Amino acid sequence: MKEYKLQIGRATVRLVRGDITEMETDAIVNAANSSLMGGGGVDEAIHRKGGPKILEECKKIRTAQLPAGLPTGKAVITSAGNLKAKHVIHTVGPVWHGGKHGEPKLLAQAYLNSLQTAVANGVKTVAFPSISTGAYGYPVEDASRIALKAVKDFLKKEIKLDEVVFVLFSECDLKVYADAAKETV
Repeated sequence: MKEYKLQIGRATVRLVRGDITEMETDAIVNAANSSLMGGGGVDEAIHRKGGPKILEECKKIRTAQLPAGLPTGKAVITSAGNLKAKHVIHTVGPVWHGGKHGEPKLLAQAYLNSLQTAVANGVKTVAFPSISTGAYGYPVEDASRIALKAVKDFLKKEIKLDEVVFVLFSECDLKVYADAAKETV
């Protein structure tokens, strides 16, 4: 497997091509929709492979805390059901509307709030997909720079994470993230 590694603060950041549902990190991040009820892409794969326990916990969160759904840029955590990870951090990235409607800020918030949720729950290793770059249409070149900068800024201040992994679905996306890492880090 092709992999890129960076050191930021005391944490390792890895860029890999793979399937996020196979990651053995403490937590994986789900690029969820605001309903938290599953959807397409990464969200569907996590719910399908993780089993009904994740959906049950998402329903409880919706009932008790978020009746209107999870707002864009925010994050919540559940167990990981049948996945190799221990937890799933669900976050909603922005839908791309040309970049003039707050999308960059909302995307950065999705990463930062996911990282804050990880630390608040004792997570030491976390894996991210490329949030918003699938069905939500965010250009991967722009999204990669925002994601890497958000993680870099967080890790420069936070010492409780050991590893952040970006799990990219395609070889092309892996290359885009690797190129962005050279510019951003």
